[in-house]
Amino acid sequence: MILAKIPVSLSPVFCFLAALIFLDSYKLVRLTSVVRTIIIGSAGAVVCLLINRILLEYIGVSTSTYTRYFSPVAEELVKAAFVIYLFRTARVGFMVDAAIHGFAVGAGFAFAENLYYLYSLESANVLLWIIRGFGTAIMHGGTMSIFGVVSKDMTDRHPSGGFWMYLPGLVIAVVFHSVFNHFIFSPLVSTVVLLVGLPLLFMIVFKISEDATRKWLGVGMDADIELLEIINTGRISETRIGRYLDSLKARFPGPVVADMLCFLRLHLELSLRAKGILLSRQFGCDITSDPEVRAKFEELGYLEKSIGKTGRLAILPFLRIGSRDLWQIYMLRNK
Repeated sequence: MILAKIPVSLSPVFCFLAALIFLDSYKLVRLTSVVRTIIIGSAGAVVCLLINRILLEYIGVSTSTYTRYFSPVAEELVKAAFVIYLFRTARVGFMVDAAIHGFAVGAGFAFAENLYYLYSLESANVLLWIIRGFGTAIMHGGTMSIFGVVSKDMTDRHPSGGFWMYLPGLVIAVVFHSVFNHFIFSPLVSTVVLLVGLPLLFMIVFKISEDATRKWLGVGMDADIELLEIINTGRISETRIGRYLDSLKARFPGPVVADMLCFLRLHLELSLRAKGILLSRQFGCDITSDPEVRAKFEELGYLEKSIGKTGRLAILPFLRIGSRDLWQIYMLRNK
């Protein structure tokens, strides 16, 4: 009987996740990254199982009270921890990949949680597993997707902000989770609302994200091409960048200033290549890895050490280092 319940309780959330990945026209998230995120989400469920047992005994409230007010906080915090790590390490560039990674964490969490309950509640009827599969599991993925989208919006608005930027998304996720656990509506009604509401939300998110991606690619590529052309044609001395670099000779040795210019050129070349990969993915093609790219990253690392932190800060005004720009470099390095 358990074998019959497994597809009902586990497959809906992964089908939903697969649909999100399929709809990502720029293929911003690699399948290996999604699998890793699912595994980490599953580990998070195991951690929460232990945390919930300890807290339930320590706080001394009823199981229903704990489920409504305490477990949503603990579970959303654990799930959000990995998504925050992805943000802090520039692995999230757009709302789409924030939504996909968030949902993948929730999918992994629901997978492990439902497996545990499958073996703990063997006598439960199939209706329970339909609700857990189409309701609770989708809820776990949905709350983290919402957290990812809201956090992405906050980090874009406040690039230099601290961890407080993740608080609004976390509060929304916890409240959503708590309301779901209150069973204000029947489990069946809650499940239907989720299955209708979340796809509409994701349609809006994907539209906003694709528009932002298209705009960023267009503006960023034009600016990168123009600056790279100026450097390669030797006309940089006629520009404000050239005059600025010339003024740095009073503070840095000549060879270091030359390395700054080389660092800027390599950064632009890698940035353009990353944008080219995204454009090719939109049309169903994927550029294979190029050994020359690895060599350029090695040279970039050497130049970064050569110019030092002070030198890098000196050319910072001409480096595009927003969250999306850092993400594209990470994407290219790990291709």
